[in-house]
Amino acid sequence: MHADLSRVTFRPDRHYSAVVAQQGRVQLDADANEQTAIQLQQARTLAADLIGQHGGPAGNTGFKLDFKGGSRELDDLVIGGGRYYVDGILCDASRPRPDEAVDDEAEAPGTGNAADESGPDGEPSASPATWTYWDQPDAHRDPERPADRLPTRFPYLAYLKVWERTVTAAEDPALREVALGSAMPDTAARLKVVWQVLPLEGSQLDIEDGPGDQRDLVRKAFTQWAATAGAPASRLAARSERPDHADEDPCLVTPDARYRGPENQLYRVEIHDGGPAKGATFKWSRENGSVVFPVDELDGTWVELASLGGDDKLDLNVGDRVEFVDTATVSRGEPLPLLRVEEVDLPGRRVRLSGEPEPGVGRRPELHPYLRRWDQRDASRRPRKGGGATTARLRGGAVPVEEGRWLPLEDGVEVYFAPGGTYRTGDHWLVPARTATGAVEWPVDAARKPLLRAPDGIQVHYAPLGWVFGEGEVSDLRMTFAPLAAPVPAADAAALAAESEATARTEAAESEADAGS
Repeated sequence: MHADLSRVTFRPDRHYSAVVAQQGRVQLDADANEQTAIQLQQARTLAADLIGQHGGPAGNTGFKLDFKGGSRELDDLVIGGGRYYVDGILCDASRPRPDEAVDDEAEAPGTGNAADESGPDGEPSASPATWTYWDQPDAHRDPERPADRLPTRFPYLAYLKVWERTVTAAEDPALREVALGSAMPDTAARLKVVWQVLPLEGSQLDIEDGPGDQRDLVRKAFTQWAATAGAPASRLAARSERPDHADEDPCLVTPDARYRGPENQLYRVEIHDGGPAKGATFKWSRENGSVVFPVDELDGTWVELASLGGDDKLDLNVGDRVEFVDTATVSRGEPLPLLRVEEVDLPGRRVRLSGEPEPGVGRRPELHPYLRRWDQRDASRRPRKGGGATTARLRGGAVPVEEGRWLPLEDGVEVYFAPGGTYRTGDHWLVPARTATGAVEWPVDAARKPLLRAPDGIQVHYAPLGWVFGEGEVSDLRMTFAPLAAPVPAADAAALAAESEATARTEAAESEADAGS
């Protein structure tokens, strides 16, 4: 998650069941976040154990698909409302009803903007009751992009892709408490479950011919495809090494420290361009990628910002690399050019970038465009602190992946990519660096050698929804489950006999009491 964190301490292999606060101790974000992670893992594991890999509740199973062909318009899929669980993660396809505004009291009844609320035939226009492939909330499909269109060859599979991403006040201003003032940062971020209904051509599935239900064969083939698509195939290790010529630096840290930074940091190493190592690149941030600048206006290469940062550690300077993104591009998970800050206009809160943002990015205010700062610099422009080897020359603003050797970031922090990896855009690793120890926190073996680790994220989950044959023909691949609760069963014969005997004894005792009186 791109958030201002101290570190992430949740480790499923330790099997902790709760975080216990102690009196008189300093409270850290990592403890509260670990408690949330423990509860989420417990709830989702329980749901997955009871439901299975995916499924929806009977009577409200979401994501029923109906194909809607278009003779002149593009094909579409109607996505039915309801709930569905994927690996225990709840996905809700119900479309919220629009809020109703108060009528203008100055307008007489029967007047006003009724024409604006009417359809082409003069009838009041009703809001859609369901999502469709083209307007689903977090997929941001673009009809102008051929790759986003539904396949024209049948059959093809429509599946559900589920993952989580971080949302801060840069995208949702309502998260900020305005009573704290505009100079204060937002207090907390949010995690959001993102679901996307996407197509997969049938030729990409290895469907075996055989007896039985064809749907089971499609589900099996999709499970095999998802195992390859969702599993990370890259590993990284991190360490801190005392740079050469460190004695020449001002004595701001312990002289023998391997990590030479003056502050505690949480480094984020994130894959930018994916694929094989030859063409893959990565970017890094000493603030976990949390330094962002909401955009108020875009004019060519000039960008007007809501703020230029709270201090000299969190601002923008000439030479910084930034990524111009918005809600749509983040949800799509596609890499965008990393632009360079060429000029800073402090009074006007403007910066000039080395190029214009991608077409369609930053032009829609409702998508909340913003700049995200990354901290890699081209070696020719900024020598590495402390001397020694420098980071490789940037490619498109990012650092080329080089496997099998230690790559320096800054201040003694180095990373190592294992040979033979395949890289996926968005995969990332977190590396805490601490001044108290003069080192980074990274797992090591008995010989104190850094261990290779799979990415900390992104964790993607998949579920098949429908095998689409064409107009009116969608083979449903969803699963459903019934509630566990059931009526209390009627008593058996033995229980009924015991109840009758008890009633008879009670009646006999009452008769004896009446006779004695």
